[in-house]
Amino acid sequence: MTTMTVAPALADTAAGTTTGTAARQVEVRTGAGWFSVCGLARLTPGRGVAALLPDGTQAAVFLDRGGRAYAIGNRDPFTGAYVLSRGLLGSAGGAPFVASPLLKQRFDLATGRCLDDEEISVPVFSCRTS
Repeated sequence: MTTMTVAPALADTAAGTTTGTAARQVEVRTGAGWFSVCGLARLTPGRGVAALLPDGTQAAVFLDRGGRAYAIGNRDPFTGAYVLSRGLLGSAGGAPFVASPLLKQRFDLATGRCLDDEEISVPVFSCRTS
């Protein structure tokens, strides 16, 4: 995993408070419970990382500029490539999305719905920092 820099403090997504990131973890909910993906300090706001979950599924994990973590499936359903973690973050109507780095389709980070083709979606994982 590539080391990334992050601001020394980010908003706590659950409590809405600002705390240090040194020991905080980003966790994704799987069928077996919460799985620690990485330390919060390893994420850069506005950029994503790929995570391999215990069942072999890949998740794309993002930290928005407000400090909220999101996790969706990493597989781009239009190309089959596991690249969504490398996409660009943006927002449409106040909803955060990631644009695939390949064909630029946008996926809502909260729902997984493709904003450019309503028949397509990607999996969404519950995500938290602890």
